[in-house]
Amino acid sequence: MKKRIAIVAGGDSSEYEVSLRSADGIYGFLDKSVYEPVIVCLHHGDWKAQLADGEWVVIDRNDFSYIDKGEKRVFDYAYITIHGTPGENGVLQGYFDLIGLPYSCCGVLAAAMTFNKYVCNHYASGFGVNIAPSVLLRKGDSISDDEVIEKIGLPCFIKSNVGGSSFGCTKVKTAAAIQPAIAAAFNEGDEVIIEAFMKGIEVTCGMYRTKNNTVVFPITEVVTKNEFFDYDAKYKGQVDEITPARISDNLRDAVQAQTKRIYSILGCRGIIRVDYILVPTIENDSEEKHIVDGHKIMLLEVNTTPGMTATSFIPQQVRAAGLEMGDVLRDIIEN
Repeated sequence: MKKRIAIVAGGDSSEYEVSLRSADGIYGFLDKSVYEPVIVCLHHGDWKAQLADGEWVVIDRNDFSYIDKGEKRVFDYAYITIHGTPGENGVLQGYFDLIGLPYSCCGVLAAAMTFNKYVCNHYASGFGVNIAPSVLLRKGDSISDDEVIEKIGLPCFIKSNVGGSSFGCTKVKTAAAIQPAIAAAFNEGDEVIIEAFMKGIEVTCGMYRTKNNTVVFPITEVVTKNEFFDYDAKYKGQVDEITPARISDNLRDAVQAQTKRIYSILGCRGIIRVDYILVPTIENDSEEKHIVDGHKIMLLEVNTTPGMTATSFIPQQVRAAGLEMGDVLRDIIEN
C-alpha cells in the first residue's frame, strides 16, 4: 500500500505564495508509484486538503485527517514546506509530535531557533562560527541613527528577524534611510535585526542526514546585479546561480564541512540550506576563525524548510550532485 504523504504548505506569512510553489515542486518530485502525495494548505486557521479531482476539503485538527468519498483518510508522513509561521518556527512540529505524525524537518527546538535569525546566529557564534555584528530590536524598542552608525556602521542591512524571502529587508546606505527601513521590517513581524554589511562572495550549501546517509550538496554561488539577493533576484530571475560555485577546492571543502558542523550544532533533521558570505581577508589562515584561501567564512542564516521549486537552490544542487530529487525525498521519508 502506498504511503499517504501530506505536503504541508501555505502558512501565515508573506511567503504564502512561495510555499505553495514549493509544494507543487515536491508533488512533482515524489514517486507516485510509491507515494500518494496530498497537498495540504494551512492559512490563518483554514486547514484543507486537495483531493485528486481538485476539490478542497477540511482537515480535522484532532488527528490531521480528512474525508474523501465518505471515508476518513489519515497521513503516514508530513513533508513540511511552509516558509514562515507556523511551519518553520516549531509550532507545527510540536502539533505533529503531539499527534504522533512523522515529519520531514527539524524538531521544535531547532526549528524555533533557526527561525529566529538573531538567536540562531548568536548561538552558533558560541561554537566559533563567524557572524556579522548585529543589533536586535523588539516591538516598542527604538534606536537612534547615530547609535546604528556607531554600533553597526553603514551600509547595513535592516530586516525582519522572523521573515524570509527578503520581505521587509533593506540595504541601508544613509542615515536618513534607517528609520524607514526599521518601520518596513517591523511590518513583517515583531522583531528586527540591524546587521553589518559583509562584502564578499555569497554562497549557499544544502545537505541532509538520515540514519544511513550524510549528504552534502555542491555549493551554489549567488551573483545578482541588484543591491542584494532580494525578492526580485530570488523569484524573478534577476540573479545568476552558479552550481558548483567558482571557489577553490579548499574553500569548497571548508564550507561543506562548516555546513555539516552547523547541522550537528543545531540538531537539524531533513534537508537544510546554510547561506554564507565569503569575505576576503588579509588575516592569516586560522582553523578557529574559519579562514581559508584568504576568505573568512561568515554565516548569514540557516534555512530548515528551503524552497523546493524546480529552480530552487536545493533541486539545483541535487542535480549538480548527479542525484534525483525523488530519490533524495524517498531517502528522507523512509529513513
